[in-house]
Amino acid sequence: MMMVEMSSVSSALLPVTELTDHLRLSSGFADDGSQDGQLESCLRAALAAIEARIGKALFRRGFTWHLSQWQSAEAQVLPVAPVQSVDSVKLVSRGGVETMLDPQSYRLRADTHRPAVMATGSLPNPTSGGSIEVAFTAGYGMDWHGIPADLRQAVLLQAAELYDAQGTGEAGMACGVAVLIEPYRSVRMRGLSG
Repeated sequence: MMMVEMSSVSSALLPVTELTDHLRLSSGFADDGSQDGQLESCLRAALAAIEARIGKALFRRGFTWHLSQWQSAEAQVLPVAPVQSVDSVKLVSRGGVETMLDPQSYRLRADTHRPAVMATGSLPNPTSGGSIEVAFTAGYGMDWHGIPADLRQAVLLQAAELYDAQGTGEAGMACGVAVLIEPYRSVRMRGLSG
């Protein structure tokens, strides 16, 4: 299985000004933008760390997921949430021939933690050596303000931690971030057979 982010978050969407204010970098000085590249880098790293920890996309964007077979003929849980739409599902033969599935043969089961592609009949597996490609759109907001406030605060705290630790190699998860992101973490429970 491999997931590919189809486009990265635009620099224009990153909250550089909010991070500058959070760090109080412009207090008493004019902001000449000389730190913007460094702040953007810290924001991108903070976003990646938080998204990986909670299994959620903060900014809405497209993803393509490649897998060798379905989890079951009825449903396939998607690797990231919240999913806004399943844009296409293709079977790809070993030779690279693509067959688009009819959108009427599946639907999105929206779920906060474990969204899934659900079959309206049954999901066909690819031929031997082939693969499945699922294109979908996931994420909370189209812009910074579309992301829940507690997750925005977690990103700023983590980005500030990364900014302060530059050159020391001592950056970890910032104090308070774990508490802010905990409600977004997926709890996985497995039943015991007996």
